[in-house]
Amino acid sequence: MYDIENLGRVKNLEVHAHKAMQAFGVFDKAALAEGAIPRKYKELMAITVALTTQCPYCIELHTDRARETGASDSEIAETVLVAAALRAGGAITHGTHAMKGIQR
Repeated sequence: MYDIENLGRVKNLEVHAHKAMQAFGVFDKAALAEGAIPRKYKELMAITVALTTQCPYCIELHTDRARETGASDSEIAETVLVAAALRAGGAITHGTHAMKGIQR
């Protein structure tokens, strides 16, 4: 199901929803461009988000881009653990909803 070659089909979106895809492309480039936050850190953030949303395409693309910007194996490994901590933390905080009505 998750074949990186599927991304070639993005061109179909560009054909059938040109204005929206063009706007997305401009926004995506601007959001990930070098700015107040260096591009390497933006790509590491993108990996964290991709891991939490569990998008294999984004994981692969942003990991490759992070490496291109000089991210080390250790930086990527720590990024993975930040994502794991956030997912686990989300389970804990959302778990409070399951605790309704339970006495101390």
